[in-house]
Amino acid sequence: MMLATPAARVVLILAWIYPSHALYFHIGETEKKCFIEEIPDETMVIGKYRTQLWDKLTDSFLAATPGLGMHVEIKDPDTKIILSRQYGSDGRFTFTSHTPGEHQICLHSNSTKMALFAGGKLRVHLDIQVGEHTNNYPEIAAKDKLTELQLRARQLLDQVEQIQKEQNYQRYREERFRMTSESTNQRVLWWSIAQTLILIVTGIWQMKHLKSFFEAKKLV
Repeated sequence: MMLATPAARVVLILAWIYPSHALYFHIGETEKKCFIEEIPDETMVIGKYRTQLWDKLTDSFLAATPGLGMHVEIKDPDTKIILSRQYGSDGRFTFTSHTPGEHQICLHSNSTKMALFAGGKLRVHLDIQVGEHTNNYPEIAAKDKLTELQLRARQLLDQVEQIQKEQNYQRYREERFRMTSESTNQRVLWWSIAQTLILIVTGIWQMKHLKSFFEAKKLV
């Protein structure tokens, strides 16, 4: 489907950049689930989660007990741990990226509450907000006493800033891809040269060997 106006395209782009990712998944007692999020540098990320335990009596998922904890671990693109903390059955974690690239967000339950699982399933609802979606604009408006127009201008400025960060990140990815391509092309070139030299040396050696063979047989 084509968009009718340039303004509609802008709205679509703004909605596409840094969306809020809400999902749920099931894990076992010691199972670990990880998610990859591509994040530019100097970008705030807020994650919220809540857990539910499977109840055999009601045949449904119910709110987990406070004794059930979740461990959250976050690694940057260099596999450096930037957050590792134990939370409760419901929690909220926040971090700011300092290196652009793929960040790994992992969650797993604590392994000391075996009785709580009793062979059942644990459902985790996870909501990840990136960039300007982490801002609570009603709270900002009340704190800074902003009018509706001023608040809208603040939102647009934040969106423009996030777009700039995304553009810088895309340039960073393109530069890395270009460097990788150039390195691969250079290796292919040197490998081709090496193959050519090997063929030439092999050919010369074969010619000398055949000449020696014919001379030994007195055929030449």
